[in-house]
Amino acid sequence: MGAAGSWAPRRLGLPAPSRPAWLAGAALGLAAAALGTVAWRRARSRRRGRLRQVGTVAQLWIYPVKSCKGVRVSAAECTALGLRCGHLRDRFWLVINEKGNMVTARQEPRLVLISLTCEGDVLTLSAAYTKDLLLPIKTPTTNAVYKCRVHGLEVEGRDCGEAAAQWITSFLKTQPYRLVHFEPHLRPRYPHQMMDVFQPTDQIAYADASPFLVLSEASLADLNSRLEKKVKMTNFRPSIVISGCDAYAEDSWDEILIGDVILKRVMACSRCILTTVDPDTGVMSGKEPLETLKSVRTKRNPVLLLPGATEARRRPEESGTVALLPTLELLSRRGCSSL
Repeated sequence: MGAAGSWAPRRLGLPAPSRPAWLAGAALGLAAAALGTVAWRRARSRRRGRLRQVGTVAQLWIYPVKSCKGVRVSAAECTALGLRCGHLRDRFWLVINEKGNMVTARQEPRLVLISLTCEGDVLTLSAAYTKDLLLPIKTPTTNAVYKCRVHGLEVEGRDCGEAAAQWITSFLKTQPYRLVHFEPHLRPRYPHQMMDVFQPTDQIAYADASPFLVLSEASLADLNSRLEKKVKMTNFRPSIVISGCDAYAEDSWDEILIGDVILKRVMACSRCILTTVDPDTGVMSGKEPLETLKSVRTKRNPVLLLPGATEARRRPEESGTVALLPTLELLSRRGCSSL
């Protein structure tokens, strides 16, 4: 969520990491901490003795097609490019226009009305009053590979074919569109080209800037207590939803442990107009919850972008799985190396 293509951290006072940082970034939404750049490692027993439980995992979400409905899962593997559950990969499909530019709910709010299911090797896209679109998980290698742009950065995607293009175009009814699929061997994006808080080797596919967004139920509840019309968690499209902590507690988390997965905070997330799209109607208000967030949250942080981590250890050869209900333990707070 949230456009990131033109950000310049230097102008915002964000320091560039001086040591290798974890693959990270900022998905955009409510003013919750974006815990990007994940490293995977088994927690050492001596370190576990210093941990403190701060919450539990309440929800896990994967958004296979950028800006379309998410899929709730009970467990997922954390990868450098986001959550993965079986064949479902987070933001591995993208709608583009004839010029190859990304198309999201910022431009086409009704994208949020498209739902997805996955059975076997088939991804099914569904929308009201429209026949389902069946897509093979593995796009035929004979299909063309397009050069696309997401927030100004070039990335590749394999075309999903004429049937997919016609389905998306027919549903949105505005201009011709195509659907592309990212494959691990295709050219990724390098968020370091947008923000210096990333390392030059960090990669993403079609996510705005980060493979993960963590948000707490308490933060959403606090926001809703100030709104006339309540918003849903799906307005903010988080990857991992946390329960059992205070509102905005995630602001102070620097490093957390979920099972055997360590998430390192690199920056806070900003807000974007996509949060004003009603996930049930596909209508964009353009005002709330942004107006309320501006009045409440910017007093603490004018741009809601916080300094990135300057020290981390990563072992990308390992992976880890997160699931519902495991405790979320705090390894360190902002400004503290450990508890």
